[in-house]
Amino acid sequence: MLKSADAIKRLRALNGGAPGLAYVRSFGCQLNVSDGEKIKGVLREIGYGLTEDENEADLIILNTCAVRESAEDRVFGIVGSMKKLKERKPSLIIGIAGCMTAQSHIAEKIRKSYPQVDLVVGTSAIRSLPGLLLEHMEGAALAEDISEYDDFSEAVPQIRESSFKASVPIMFGCNNFCTYCIVPYVRGRERSRRPEDIISEVEELVKKGYKEIMLLGQNVNSYGNDLEGEITFPELLRKLNALEGDFIIRFMSSHPKDASDELIDAIFSCEKVAKHLHLPVQSGSSEILRRMNRRYTAEKYLGIVRKIRERDPDFSLTTDLIVGFPDETNEDYQATLDIIREVKYDNIYSFIYSKRSGTKAAEMPDSTTDEEKSCRMRELLEVQREISSEHYKRFIGRTMRVLVDGPAKKKEGWLTGKSSEFIIVEFPGDASLIGQFVNVRITGAMNWAVTGEPVTKGD
Repeated sequence: MLKSADAIKRLRALNGGAPGLAYVRSFGCQLNVSDGEKIKGVLREIGYGLTEDENEADLIILNTCAVRESAEDRVFGIVGSMKKLKERKPSLIIGIAGCMTAQSHIAEKIRKSYPQVDLVVGTSAIRSLPGLLLEHMEGAALAEDISEYDDFSEAVPQIRESSFKASVPIMFGCNNFCTYCIVPYVRGRERSRRPEDIISEVEELVKKGYKEIMLLGQNVNSYGNDLEGEITFPELLRKLNALEGDFIIRFMSSHPKDASDELIDAIFSCEKVAKHLHLPVQSGSSEILRRMNRRYTAEKYLGIVRKIRERDPDFSLTTDLIVGFPDETNEDYQATLDIIREVKYDNIYSFIYSKRSGTKAAEMPDSTTDEEKSCRMRELLEVQREISSEHYKRFIGRTMRVLVDGPAKKKEGWLTGKSSEFIIVEFPGDASLIGQFVNVRITGAMNWAVTGEPVTKGD
């Protein structure tokens, strides 16, 4: 395949420098959203304009997620409906990118059943997009590249969705092989970016005025493991914290098995690192955790929490939970409720287990009924609502530093943003404050957010 620069030059010549409008839609996690921003950047470099209306597009790319089969079914439903778009506009180019394409059976299904698809772009092949487009325009019925590359193509342009919040992937892939998860099979093994490239990218973003830097990886705690001891994730945090500028550093996701004392020290000692940790527990049952291949016990997890709470009893923790893992007993489920009550999370992201073909858990026997799983989920959410309603009251009377995201949805003249603790804060204020840090004195608490008044100088 031609190098990107050569392919872009030939594409511009073919299209007279104006190939039309492109519609890019990303599904799934923040890494996918970041990939979608890079896809848009490459398309803009080729000469495409961008549109939010698929009906006026000359090129459509669906940047897909493969975490749940329901997500794949949804994408195939959308692709199926696009057959009519292509009938009305035969020149329309349709591409599928992202995690779905890394599965050989999915690639084969696209080839056999979806002739309206012209491009298949793997998770590592964004840099190949110009060449794939050229290949299609020169006659290929289906141009595809689902290869796995170790080169992260630092020069790939990116069109960011926000002017003040930026996601920065620091590594790709996963080595953990949790039995319910497809990610290692579609994103490959762990590959860390060079620290100097990450630092340079963050430094440039801060110079451009970005106020929040979100470091991304399937397991950011593993960053550097493949760099032969050159750097650890906590050391990277310290290097980024030392950069000049007024900004906040966030990261996700963290795996409990790698949540070291060094990481905890870095969070507390680095003033720019958010005072919040998203630490997915998945289950409060050590037996379920063993069958999930999470490689920690409930007691080890609680040990990490206790170390954090010894440093700051009010430290903000959030988590992921799976309800109804194959053959989850009532005792297993009660252990999950116990851990929620002990940790007192500020927020949880909970899911009813969904069988995922290609994972070990999909082959496990499961005697727990769907009705039982739904009942457990309803109870779990109610328990968490009660905890959040009480736990959020600890912020009343405090002043929180908030990065303003935009207008509040339900209150005219109010703004919403997130504090260092990753707590949603709503307060009255002018739209000119969007994208800025504002100090807010908290006066009220709900089960999902806190409210307050902006603090002016002299208050």
